[in-house]
Amino acid sequence: MIRRRTLLLSAPAVSLAPASGRAQTMSVRLGTSVEGGGFVLYAAALLDGLRAVDPILDIRIVETKGSSENAEQLQSGDLDIGLVSGEVMYEWLTRDRSRPKLKVVSVIYSTPGMFAVRPDSRFRRIGDLRGRPVVWSPKGTGSSVQARYVMDGLGLDVDRDFEAIYPERFTDGPAMVIDRRAVALWGSGYRWPGFVELANQPGGVRFVVPAGPEIVQIRTKYPFLAQLMIPPGLYPGQYDPIITVGAWSFLLARPDLDDAVGYRLAKSLYKVERAALPSKYTAQTTARNTLAAVSSLNELQSGVLRFYREAKLAQ
Repeated sequence: MIRRRTLLLSAPAVSLAPASGRAQTMSVRLGTSVEGGGFVLYAAALLDGLRAVDPILDIRIVETKGSSENAEQLQSGDLDIGLVSGEVMYEWLTRDRSRPKLKVVSVIYSTPGMFAVRPDSRFRRIGDLRGRPVVWSPKGTGSSVQARYVMDGLGLDVDRDFEAIYPERFTDGPAMVIDRRAVALWGSGYRWPGFVELANQPGGVRFVVPAGPEIVQIRTKYPFLAQLMIPPGLYPGQYDPIITVGAWSFLLARPDLDDAVGYRLAKSLYKVERAALPSKYTAQTTARNTLAAVSSLNELQSGVLRFYREAKLAQ
């Protein structure tokens, strides 16, 4: 498999070098996703915030195929930190308990999953979409993994029960719904770009989510999925809250990331949070949300945990 990268093709894992003889520059490789996904926009907002509070923290973007490849490259040491969906993290925590675990630096945002359909269509329930052409996300991305779990929780198979379309790029999906090559687009994330594009079309968009009993059914089979609320106004023309299922997505670290790097990342992220630097994409990236999302403090990167304890955020 050829791995696509935009920067840092052969850099060391983490470089720490003096800056003007006073401070140290840390160069850290961050795995994101292909263009058009929420990870790309989140990473841009994250870097803007971090540069404002720590201008010599050098985070270098590495374009990947998304959550699954990020987890693989974190495990192999080809990335230092990476954006990974909660569903992929769940698989890596449960699939092979013998390997060193990826560690949590922070949550990034919640990832509520849902379908978007044309407002002039008759599709209002997930069952209405059976047998129809549906655009899932590119294979290997967190959104496509989430769709598999959610549909399986309903007793459905993403490939057998739908005419499954897996685009090469996230940006291909909305056009397929607009020109009626597909009846629905699945997506997940906080202010997901494909949904924003559809919501900005004349007439807007309709979102299709699991009904209340279906949410219970999904969460009974997969308790790591949570009931999530999409607040009003997150998407153009969305005036009411939307209730669906999803999970937190995470900023994860490779198993042997240096504690000094984890500590500095946690400290800088906390500065961004305290400074209330405006961004819809990073608004949920908080220490409080991180501590609520992990099942144990042992899931935190050790440098992150050291900062949390020194800042009196955790015991």
